[in-house]
Amino acid sequence: MTRQIKRVAVVGTGVIGASWTALFLAKGLQVSATDTASGGEESLNRYVDDAWTALQALGVAGIGYRPQLRFTKDLREAVADADLVQENGPERIDFKKQLYGELDSLLPPNVIIASSSSGLTMSDIQSGCHRHPERCVIGHPFNPPHLIPLVEIVGGSKTSEDTIARVTAFYEALGKQTIRLRKEVVGHVANRLQAALWREMVHLVAQGVVSVADADKAVCWGPGLRWGVMGPALLFHLAGGAGGIEHFFDHFTQPMNDWWSALGEPQMTPEVRKLMVDGALLEAGTRSLDALAVQRDNALLGLLRVRAGT
Repeated sequence: MTRQIKRVAVVGTGVIGASWTALFLAKGLQVSATDTASGGEESLNRYVDDAWTALQALGVAGIGYRPQLRFTKDLREAVADADLVQENGPERIDFKKQLYGELDSLLPPNVIIASSSSGLTMSDIQSGCHRHPERCVIGHPFNPPHLIPLVEIVGGSKTSEDTIARVTAFYEALGKQTIRLRKEVVGHVANRLQAALWREMVHLVAQGVVSVADADKAVCWGPGLRWGVMGPALLFHLAGGAGGIEHFFDHFTQPMNDWWSALGEPQMTPEVRKLMVDGALLEAGTRSLDALAVQRDNALLGLLRVRAGT
């Protein structure tokens, strides 16, 4: 199980799969990509070309070779000779189990099968593998994977520690920041944290407390700036002054309990959905989705450059 990972097969080349592809290529890996969608190859090439500019700006694409990408619609051909498979298929457990059963039959036992699944558990997914479920693992990135460093690693009930160690070493060699989940939970960690904030934002908007645009502003020009530097636990440690986090809890335990008890439990009714949709579109204004993506990525590039110097 010490085989070096030099060739990666990317299964599913939507936004996440295409972003993974760009990063793998930039890091000098040979990539074979597959997707049955019409126009998949053209869409993938466009995405990689666009991402390549950002990767060059970060100094990541210096060792990569763009033509090392091969595309095929045939799954067997795509995974032949792969050292690792990064799977990015639809979030449907029936689809995943069938796909993993097929991959399990096609691949030698030492080839890792990593899923980008954002919510399904690996125990459920790997139940479709009857030969070597121990090589299956969640490697969930944060969008877009070629820029955002986070990867959540989650083993299933049959995932081996060797697989966890190998996939962790692989992602970290790509420059990723990995976290390992000690237990499987639906949605993993980062999305659950994101969902908790989103739920309260929806509640505040639905209650007429704030507009969508102002709620977004409250996050990105307030705590969001600090979260781009360090997480809430360390920030509250700083907030405690000389006494650190213990002093923080001495003063804020009761207020925090009061805030928690007042948090909302909104339901995404048609009316609430319309409020959020209308508010987001109003905030976006004349900016297209492409323009918003460029704005996001340019800001991320700046932040990543700053973080690289710390």
